Amino acid sequence: MHMLWQKFKELFYKYHHIWVFLYGFIYMGWFTYLERTVTDHYFVIHSVFDNYIPFLEVFIIPYFLWFFYIGVTLFYFFFRDKQGFYKVTALLAIGMTTFLVICTVFPNGLNLRPTVFERDNIFIDMVKMLYRTDTPTNVLPSLHVYNSIGCHIAICHSDELLKYKWVQRGSLLLTVLIVLSTMFLKQHSVVDVMAACVMAYFIYQFVYAGERLRIPKLARQTI
Repeated sequence: MHMLWQKFKELFYKYHHIWVFLYGFIYMGWFTYLERTVTDHYFVIHSVFDNYIPFLEVFIIPYFLWFFYIGVTLFYFFFRDKQGFYKVTALLAIGMTTFLVICTVFPNGLNLRPTVFERDNIFIDMVKMLYRTDTPTNVLPSLHVYNSIGCHIAICHSDELLKYKWVQRGSLLLTVLIVLSTMFLKQHSVVDVMAACVMAYFIYQFVYAGERLRIPKLARQTI
């Protein structure tokens, strides 16, 4: 029992940054509340560009790959790069909290989903399942887009992953496909996507870009 307890303490000391995942309880509780309360009397998000974007059910594949992409990225940084883990989770948490605040003070939703499907295939079945489990409310900005961009930023700032160009390129390709999937599946408006991109840009400046500006200044200091 003593050895088991000692092993547990060693693992906890090594991976004590696991506390960051407690944010998930805050997010899920807040988001669940919004999903239950924002059912009507919300601002409908729409752009004229949405009218020209076709519904393409095959994009359900990259849409669902989002869960795998986010999970694998966090898993990698959690076990291999603690500082990188703190940065990417800070980027994601700040954006997700901003999203919750926006949806709380500015209830929003979409009216883009097709009611009749012209085709019948496995991808349509997957889209129907998605529509049943995910309401068309609380969409601005798109977290699918924001979190994908956030993970790609983290990957591009990893000294270790910079050695593997295929990882960088694969991450970029998957991020682009996920962003497109949100619009082709009518899960998000162009407005949601653009808002997520703008939010990612500004929060990136706070979490990542600021450090780049500080490094040259520190390097010039004399010892």
